Amino acid sequence: MIAHVNGIDLFYEKTGEGRPLVMVHGNSEDHTIFNEAVELLKESFTCYCPDSRSHGQSTKVGELHYEDMAEDFIAFLEALDLHDVVFYGFSDGGIIGILAAAKCARITTLITSGANLTPNGAKPALRLLGRTIYLFTKDPKMALMLREPWIGDDVLHSIKAKTLVLAGSKDLVTEKETRQIAAGIPGAELRILEGEGHGSYIVHKRKIGEIIRDFAAE
Repeated sequence: MIAHVNGIDLFYEKTGEGRPLVMVHGNSEDHTIFNEAVELLKESFTCYCPDSRSHGQSTKVGELHYEDMAEDFIAFLEALDLHDVVFYGFSDGGIIGILAAAKCARITTLITSGANLTPNGAKPALRLLGRTIYLFTKDPKMALMLREPWIGDDVLHSIKAKTLVLAGSKDLVTEKETRQIAAGIPGAELRILEGEGHGSYIVHKRKIGEIIRDFAAE
């Protein structure tokens, strides 16, 4: 399916019945990373799994910014007239979720995994990998990760949604950054998942589905 929003086309798949759940993937991925989780979640939620701009089957653009991507998803919720939304974002999707939830009252439950507030919130190995790939490819997705985000406490403090902040104990984002996100969002719950990496419990895994289902039901 296609949603025409914010000057672009967002491709998405819609599955299941129940409360709306929007799931947004990370950098250089697409919606299919959630296939296994959706098999579980579709029993309780209407799952909307889009491809971000310049990812998957959505419109390609020459330059990427997280604020633009957040506006895409706010417009997506408005275009589909979704309310009482559970918004789950992984990595870049988590950054987008934070920015969108700060502006959009339609998001009443926010769950982020492996998000960061600044480029330096990513561990040095990830930043080095991004710089190396960008050196050879000039890929706008790598430029995005190296130059953004810049999310201040004012954004975190403005989020009213019930929030769960997730990361793995072996994540590619520093634990300090993860804890800062949770501390800045009023009432947010923090979970550091022992033994898990950046996407080990998410990409093609049911585990993230179980976490989303249980938190959204609380």
